[in-house]
Amino acid sequence: MINQSNEKLTEEALIERLRSRDEAAMAVLYDMYSATLFGVIVQIVKVEEIAEDVLQESFLKIWNSFGSYDSEKGRLFTWMINICRNLAIDKIRSKAYRVSSTSEPLPSDSRRGFTTDSFNPEHIGIREMVEQLQPDQKQIIDLMYFEGLTQSEIAETYHIPLGTVKTRARSAVKYLSKFFKGRA
Repeated sequence: MINQSNEKLTEEALIERLRSRDEAAMAVLYDMYSATLFGVIVQIVKVEEIAEDVLQESFLKIWNSFGSYDSEKGRLFTWMINICRNLAIDKIRSKAYRVSSTSEPLPSDSRRGFTTDSFNPEHIGIREMVEQLQPDQKQIIDLMYFEGLTQSEIAETYHIPLGTVKTRARSAVKYLSKFFKGRA
């Protein structure tokens, strides 16, 4: 119990430092979360170089809009992952991305050492956590966070009411947040 309260105080202290525009706190935030956020982004955009750009854009947006973060509405990690996910989805919907993805692929030897599989969610246990969800929740999380679909797209494609999709997503994220609290 004591460790959990210290962890919460640490996150609260970090949030306060970020609110006061402390650049060192932003570096701490980046060190804590960049690998996980990069993994979410690369799962959506599928190309590491593009994922790196989106990650950078995401941290700029996090820094510039930190005043809008409300800890009463959700955890810091959830807020950041939504920013990253939304920017990644915006990227794959952009005309420039669609044009580049239809371009001629590079020869295989020019990408030696670089693969889109470099990030593996199993390394930090995300897939294990998602596997513990109920099947309907797991489907929604897979589609949203690993396939990059919006809640509306899921509802339309799978003929599920939008409210049901939102409820399943919310309950799944609430369940998953328990795991992250234990790891923070």
